Amino acid sequence: MEGVEGQLLIRYPRRQVVRSLLRAGIRLIMPLVAGVEVVGRENIPAKGPLLVVGNHFSFLDPVVLIKITDWPLEFIGGVRRPNAPSIVSWFADAWGVLPAYRGSVARGTILASKSILAQGGVLAIFPEGGSWATVLRPPRPGAAFLSTVCNAPILPIGLNGLTEVFSKFRGGKRAHARIQIGKPFGPFYVSERGETDRNRLAEIGHEIMQHIAALVHPNQRGFYSDDPAIRAAAQGTEIYPWAGSPEA
Repeated sequence: MEGVEGQLLIRYPRRQVVRSLLRAGIRLIMPLVAGVEVVGRENIPAKGPLLVVGNHFSFLDPVVLIKITDWPLEFIGGVRRPNAPSIVSWFADAWGVLPAYRGSVARGTILASKSILAQGGVLAIFPEGGSWATVLRPPRPGAAFLSTVCNAPILPIGLNGLTEVFSKFRGGKRAHARIQIGKPFGPFYVSERGETDRNRLAEIGHEIMQHIAALVHPNQRGFYSDDPAIRAAAQGTEIYPWAGSPEA
């Protein structure tokens, strides 16, 4: 709904009945395909406002975030999901994921995100902008931008082992996923000019990714590894699939 000065307001929390059913389903089904170990639960704030960030190697990443938390989570996600099965689109629509049009600026999504955080909400975003690789890549500017305009602390989460879930399941085995939760940091305070300064946003984005890198397996730290060989092997994964061809 439209609010003062034309800003898009979203009442938080929302879709509580549907989301409760979806969460219950996830908690029932997920143990059948993977054991999920959570490290660092003591770092989870009791309430928002909070910006949750994590690596994005698998379409199961948001599913596991829903499983391990009790917040009424909001997500920002791409309108197209080429690396996920069709059921994921159904789930995203049912949950009410805020649409991100990759390669372009989605003003409505930004205003909705600000509205959610202003109401003490919890918003999750994957800074890499997609799951086309299984190593860390440089971030897109969205997470950094939100961190500068929403005055919310940032909670980094490392999602490990989810890319193996279905290959092991087909072999009759359960995967082991290790979810590591880091300590909150931020928020970032910058001048109004800094909010649209690409260099400053890039600095903040890299800092966010460094926090995430500390929580994922060393072999998957990609561009944020201390090992030159791992950084070299990650070359090419930074190419953004939607560069020059934004989603409509």
